[in-house]
Amino acid sequence: MKKMEKTLAICVAFTLAMGASAFAQDLHPGKAHVQPPKKQYSPYVEDHFPNRVYFGDTHLHTSWSADAGMAGATLGPDVAYRLARGEVVTSHTGWKVKLIRPLDFLVVADHAENLGLADFIRRSDPIVLANKTGKKWHDMVKEGKGYDAFIEWLRAGNKDMINEPKMMQAVWDKVAKNADAYYQPGVFTTFHGFEWTSHPGGNNMHRVVVFRDGAERTSQILPFSQYDSVDPEDLWKYMDTYEKKTGGRVLAIPHNGNLSNGLMFDTKTYTGKSLTRDYAETRMSREPLIEVTQQKGDGEAHPLFAPDDEFADFETMDMGNLNGKVAKTKDMLPKEYARSALKEGLRLKEQLGVNPFKFGMVGSTDNHTALPTTREENNFSKASFVEPSADRAKHPLVKGVTPELSIMEANVGAAGLAAVWARENTREAIWDAMKRKEVYATTGTRLTVRVFGGWDFNADDVHRPDFAKRGYARGVPMGGDLTNGQTDKTPSFMVRVLRDPDGANLDRVQVIKGWLDKTGETHERIFDVAVSDGRKIGTDGRCKTPVGNTVDVADASFTNTIGAPFLAGHWTDPAFDPEQSAFYYVRVIEIPTPRWTAYDAKFFNVKMAEGTKMQVQDRAYTSPIWYTPKKG
Repeated sequence: MKKMEKTLAICVAFTLAMGASAFAQDLHPGKAHVQPPKKQYSPYVEDHFPNRVYFGDTHLHTSWSADAGMAGATLGPDVAYRLARGEVVTSHTGWKVKLIRPLDFLVVADHAENLGLADFIRRSDPIVLANKTGKKWHDMVKEGKGYDAFIEWLRAGNKDMINEPKMMQAVWDKVAKNADAYYQPGVFTTFHGFEWTSHPGGNNMHRVVVFRDGAERTSQILPFSQYDSVDPEDLWKYMDTYEKKTGGRVLAIPHNGNLSNGLMFDTKTYTGKSLTRDYAETRMSREPLIEVTQQKGDGEAHPLFAPDDEFADFETMDMGNLNGKVAKTKDMLPKEYARSALKEGLRLKEQLGVNPFKFGMVGSTDNHTALPTTREENNFSKASFVEPSADRAKHPLVKGVTPELSIMEANVGAAGLAAVWARENTREAIWDAMKRKEVYATTGTRLTVRVFGGWDFNADDVHRPDFAKRGYARGVPMGGDLTNGQTDKTPSFMVRVLRDPDGANLDRVQVIKGWLDKTGETHERIFDVAVSDGRKIGTDGRCKTPVGNTVDVADASFTNTIGAPFLAGHWTDPAFDPEQSAFYYVRVIEIPTPRWTAYDAKFFNVKMAEGTKMQVQDRAYTSPIWYTPKKG
């Protein structure tokens, strides 16, 4: 032992005598100091571009939403976060639930209107008992008349019958603390958020508000509700006030345009005024994204306005408005669907100087169960009263004033997901990606999709191992702008798609182009960029041969013996005109698979009603890349 101590003492003394400079020498004799190299050996040191895709839900409700909690939901935000990060939880009806893989991020976006009301009633909180209306509804619920209290709350519309700021403050403080408690930077990201639930006359104008910040900033304000205003422009003012007051950042995501009866992408303001440049700038600053697909219908395109698009009629829900009171008319449809709005945005830019509909696209669930399930075989649906059961497909989700205007559960989709390209799994990185629109929507599966547009891409670039690095260096990603167009150059696009590792193979990859001609008319055209199974793309840019079908509806199964696990393509616009504004987005179509109704039919051994859709081709939609001609 003494010998070891003596040796250690000698080493320490030697270290002190030599000083730190001895450790700065490299192993080669004669070199006293390491000189920083002019060029790094590791090729990744200077890489700063987004290199990972993260999947999440930007629109999930729990029992803290009054329309969920007052209707019987009991699962709160804790259950939502636990399921999203990979744990097993129990549903309202006793089923054990688990996601196939954890989500990367989650926005619990409970309605701002009477936030937490049901939870306050359940706990007999003194705040709600001291409120006249709160006490009345509390007693009705405790007496078993909860449904009557719920209907009375619904009929109050945009009038706040509770009107108790103390309740809002108490719940919002808990919302912030919960989100921060479950936030694990690098592993699982939670966002502070809420839903502004404006639906004047039953027409859906809802927005999910998503903060970049933690409780130190969001606790300085309260959520903005329809009780404050039903006008989106007032919501934007609230967002301005928040940023000025706190130094934080916030954005809003409109959703469900298909139930707005023409209001979501209207060409006039809510108050009936003509759109202005200031309106367009503010809208795109505050609402850079839309939720293009979710349970209550897909909003990419309507088949009536896309007769040459065989994939346009996907989970279409176009009977009426959100509460089933007003039927749909043909003139409303162009103002409800993303593709039509993107085209209208090109036209409005010519008038206003700014495009008010220059949005990226995400998908999400809008589940009111605290359960962010999205896949067909794991569909716990939108509300607690339509969780898996032998007869849930027969139930109405919304009872309309006529049967035709009701939203039947059998017609509700399995939900969507938001996919985000970012450098790391943090609030800042994911929120920033949403703000710059480097995002895409899926209809529930986890496809990996990447697209770049540029002027100098070659056909071989899409096959390079440094595909993404080259894409950023020589072009722009989804959500970007192509500039510096020249008469002798045509834009080209590189696309790569990888199937969900636990999902279906790919049918095809498409580019949807929209453009504005010299007369002010808008147009659209679909191009197949890559197709599976050796099929051919014709001179018109389309593959007319279907991919085939392996679905066994009775067994609720399929095989990946058709399609491809990976597709890539380099596409050059054959009809590019440098003087015409245009947008380009990618749509990916999977091979046919069983719909959730087929899984229910097999599991419960029941027969679905005639006409029920039993198969689906899930898909993804990227944010567009825009081209704007040079001025002058």
